[in-house]
Amino acid sequence: MSNSELTTDTGYQSLLGKISEVYATGQARAAQAVNVHITETYWRIGRDIVEFEQGGNVRADYGKALLTKLSRDLTLRHGKGFSRSNVVRIRQFYLAYPKGATLSHLLSWSHIVELLKIDNPLERGFYEQQAIREKWAVRELKRQKETSLFLRLAAGKDKDAILQLAAQGQIIAQPADLLRDPYVFEFLKIPEPHQVSETDLETRLCDHLQPFLLELGKGFTFVGRQYRITLNNTHYRVDLVFYHRILRCFVLIDLKINDLKHHDIGQMNMYLGYFATEENTEGDNPPIGIILTRNKDELLVEYATYQMNSPLFVQKYQLYLPDREELRRELELTLQLADDSARDENP
Repeated sequence: MSNSELTTDTGYQSLLGKISEVYATGQARAAQAVNVHITETYWRIGRDIVEFEQGGNVRADYGKALLTKLSRDLTLRHGKGFSRSNVVRIRQFYLAYPKGATLSHLLSWSHIVELLKIDNPLERGFYEQQAIREKWAVRELKRQKETSLFLRLAAGKDKDAILQLAAQGQIIAQPADLLRDPYVFEFLKIPEPHQVSETDLETRLCDHLQPFLLELGKGFTFVGRQYRITLNNTHYRVDLVFYHRILRCFVLIDLKINDLKHHDIGQMNMYLGYFATEENTEGDNPPIGIILTRNKDELLVEYATYQMNSPLFVQKYQLYLPDREELRRELELTLQLADDSARDENP
């Protein structure tokens, strides 16, 4: 059989595909095995360093120089992998996870280095669980840290909910679990105070669909933009429509660049009614509506949604990174107030 005949032969193509699949799987398993070996090795090295220090083997006069000397000597013996910064992280790895390198099978060393840069154990625990749960690449982990995802999700929660968030990550069990305060679209790189139209904002979000889906969170699949619905020969269009695989429902998003009006809420409620009746199929849950606006009048939203049963939310978005220190202060204040209240109740 000639080369040209082999190329078009279905049996050969099947063989080629099977070999490629086996090879790709083998490569992935080999990479995972290397990662497990590296992280477990680094954890043991970190343990040896800490035990050496704690055993009284480090005199005060050269204690601070220990890591520098180790970095130099280990590099001479073994080559790359022992820069001073990496030796510092290796030691820190053991101190942060003294019970064992439990992350080695789940996250790469590059993930762990990003986690070790987080001083607060609550924040570190959240990003650790979330990176595992949502299978974040290192780049995605960095982005979520930069946008203060943990602090945004913790905003408005009580102490118990914050501790649960830190220990388990974000668990999507009900519509409110989807929300972030605020949503951050810094990836669009629109400078402040530059103004964009709603159409332009929608276009930019669709052009940057991957980071947009990352910001929305796990479970979102894109359905369409300017999704047309027709009532009594009148056409309406929903800005963005998604389907959430975990909650098994449509999620409708409308974008507002100006102040929110009460009729915007009424319009979204109409969209929800239409989707519940006309678009839902067996097994679908009621659709969720999210109106994203630059400015949110809490009182207007309260009155406009009075006795409204639909899962409809009005959330703020911004085009720049949030003030991390301000969010951190709010978190610390919430925890402090909770601790003070507990002490008052149990003097």
